[in-house]
Amino acid sequence: QVQVVESGGGLVQAGGSLRLSCAASGSFISINTMGWYLQAPGKQRELVATVTSGGSTIYADSVKGRFTISRDNAKNTVYLQMNNLKPEDTAVYYCNANIKHIWSKNAMDYWGKGTLVTVSS
Repeated sequence: QVQVVESGGGLVQAGGSLRLSCAASGSFISINTMGWYLQAPGKQRELVATVTSGGSTIYADSVKGRFTISRDNAKNTVYLQMNNLKPEDTAVYYCNANIKHIWSKNAMDYWGKGTLVTVSS
């Protein structure tokens, strides 16, 4: 069993900062890419940022220069530092981990339950 658990969401004023954390636990060989996605009310889930096990990152254009994704491979944890938050960043943020198991040829995607970020104007 694999668990992916997010933490760190909350209510913040525009211009403020929040730091999200996500830890993966359970039985697996390794974690490939970890990432953050958001889903605003009535909209589809979309990419925020991803980071590979080697540290390569990808960001959505809307968060470049404001958000930073980082990872601690020893702790199977990924972070999202969010600065200069805007009301349009309000959403549920989900963590994704692409995990390799010994019993599967292909890595599998696991999702957390999400953490709500609300940015007030």
